[in-house]
Amino acid sequence: MRQRQLLTFDGAVLRDPAIDRWMSAQAVELGAIARHWFAVMRTCGDEVQELLHDGCPVACLGDVPFAYVNVFTAHVNVGFFQGAELPDPTRLLQGTGKSMRHVKLTPGAPHQEAALHRLIDLAYANVKSRLENG
Repeated sequence: MRQRQLLTFDGAVLRDPAIDRWMSAQAVELGAIARHWFAVMRTCGDEVQELLHDGCPVACLGDVPFAYVNVFTAHVNVGFFQGAELPDPTRLLQGTGKSMRHVKLTPGAPHQEAALHRLIDLAYANVKSRLENG
């Protein structure tokens, strides 16, 4: 199976102050969830960069996005740009698009933290491998 060309964004930086402002503007419970999972994305590697795209924080490897968070009225999405390629034995991923998938997190509901951590790590590793190996 042939892999899709990777999406790229211009303007990613090591630490974007606009993201911290975005996080501060979110409702307390939802913002805490978004902050937590974006912090996990930031720690995937020293070369992780970030930007705001379509109004939400995006984690990138260079100019290639691998994950994002977005806050809605009653939930937070942790999304993956190449999510359709990720193994998901716990079936957390939602969506039916050609590439993107997301995990919906609701305050007060149980979350499969280890499985979501693994999806973030896999999303980062997938993009890193594709960039290094073509």
